[in-house]
Amino acid sequence: IERMKVRRSKIVPLLLIAPILVVVSGVANLSSYFTPEYTNAWAAMFIQSALLYAYYLLPFSMIVICAMLKGRETQNNGLIRMLALPVSPYALSFAKFGVLVYYLLLELAAFMGIFVLAGMLETYMAGITETLPVGYVLKWSIVLFLSMLPAMAVMWAITLLFDKPLFSVGLNIFLVIPGLLAAVTPVWYLYPYCYSGYLVSCSLHEFTSGGEVGNVELIPFLPCAALFFVTALAVSLAVLKKK
Repeated sequence: IERMKVRRSKIVPLLLIAPILVVVSGVANLSSYFTPEYTNAWAAMFIQSALLYAYYLLPFSMIVICAMLKGRETQNNGLIRMLALPVSPYALSFAKFGVLVYYLLLELAAFMGIFVLAGMLETYMAGITETLPVGYVLKWSIVLFLSMLPAMAVMWAITLLFDKPLFSVGLNIFLVIPGLLAAVTPVWYLYPYCYSGYLVSCSLHEFTSGGEVGNVELIPFLPCAALFFVTALAVSLAVLKKK
């Protein structure tokens, strides 16, 4: 039911804007470097496309979707009618966050689909015979999806905390902007907004160093990511219950 509420909204067309822009521009910029003897073209195309997308465009699009999801409930006293139903507010909050996760999955699927189509066209035009690395594309689809969940939980909690969408959108954008700077610090794992971009940066390090894996500290990273996710989700549950 929560998904049906936003079925007629303009969220789905908005999801396609960022993937199309970043993939087309990223793949097109690499065309001058491709030769028939070029190897590892797919990794180069992915890194060129995903760096900007993971650091900024994906978080920005999720911020807009958070505001739009909340806006559906504030129109015509929809939130009051919803909370008057004999349904647990916690279940409703989980359902709303589930819709948000659903749209994140849709956007990443669109990003990877557009990336594969543009990459196949570019490699064909450049005369490159390298086959599509299906495992590589699937791995990064999962990595981007999972690494975005903590930041998205924080975005959703901030969206619910402020009644004015201008404040919540502004604060979320303000927190996304320093993500690139936070990713180069030793304590990057304390800033969930930079997780996706940092992992793509590690892929860039692996690509430029000839196969040496970038430094991803899983022990601080995974507990911190889980803590941010659970805490932000608990805050969103408490805020909706209070409302």
